[in-house]
Amino acid sequence: MQSYEVIKYSTQFYDEWNKFVMTSKNATFLFHRDFMEYHQDRFEDYSLMVYNNKKLIAIFPSNIENHIVYSHKGLSYGGFLVQNKIRIKDFIFAFKSLLMFLENRKIEKLYLKKIPTIYHKYLSEEMDYILSVLDAKEYTNDSYFVIDDLSNYEPNRNRKRAIKIFREKELVISNEGIDFFWEHILKKNLKDRFGVDPVHTIDEIKYLMEKFPKNIVFFSAKFNDEILAGVVMFITDNVAHFQYSSGTDSRSQNGSLDAIFNYIIKAYNDKKYISFGSSSTDNSLKIKKGLAYWKESFGATLTAQKSYIINTGNHLNLSNIFK
Repeated sequence: MQSYEVIKYSTQFYDEWNKFVMTSKNATFLFHRDFMEYHQDRFEDYSLMVYNNKKLIAIFPSNIENHIVYSHKGLSYGGFLVQNKIRIKDFIFAFKSLLMFLENRKIEKLYLKKIPTIYHKYLSEEMDYILSVLDAKEYTNDSYFVIDDLSNYEPNRNRKRAIKIFREKELVISNEGIDFFWEHILKKNLKDRFGVDPVHTIDEIKYLMEKFPKNIVFFSAKFNDEILAGVVMFITDNVAHFQYSSGTDSRSQNGSLDAIFNYIIKAYNDKKYISFGSSSTDNSLKIKKGLAYWKESFGATLTAQKSYIINTGNHLNLSNIFK
């Protein structure tokens, strides 16, 4: 007899949660509690843990706003994270139990942001199947650009020209200067172009780098100790992801940003994917044309990241899947 139980996360489950993240087939370090909680003052955590016969088989990192539960808004991606060898029966009944748990607490809607498949350690597309059964409504469709054939990596003519300029000027790549990059290049460019600040503060990103030194790495392009461009990388099992990147106004004349991208792509050619992140202008199907071209010029192609609204009462739809 199978017995499924859903528990709301609390600090007493810190070790159990983090151990599960390490072994889950579709989780990354972003779901470690130390990463999730660096900005805990901004979100009311409502993360859930699903047990089968008292064994943890799934977790759902989430927060709650106005009696609606969301895949955690403080993370780039979310999803239903499951144990490595979960059977489809357990996956379906675990998610059904989660929806029932929410319904019993008068929570009618769940906003689920899928984790892009490039981050899966092992094939994990069970959620794609049951979303249709649940009559889930798609509400965002984000455009991620990814290089998936690193053995044949070759930037286009424009990028090669910029990289050649960088080499001729004898600029160097280092891991130094994140404070200057953050305050005088990244923040300035984001404010001037988009009127926004980075999602993280410099103190937050340095704190996370200390907590996850193998997963969060900074690179800079320098000339005579002057920082001309920088990139913050998020590194997971399969993916090297460009989280933040920016350069000074002279970057097009010295090729600094092109060169640092080229350097990083080659440095992480042991990964399955290089991720350039989102190119969408908002939550619609619109794409920033210039940004898309920049990423395509390195050989990246589009993969979608979708988010869905699920009515928790639709858990009844999962009752009759098996014959």
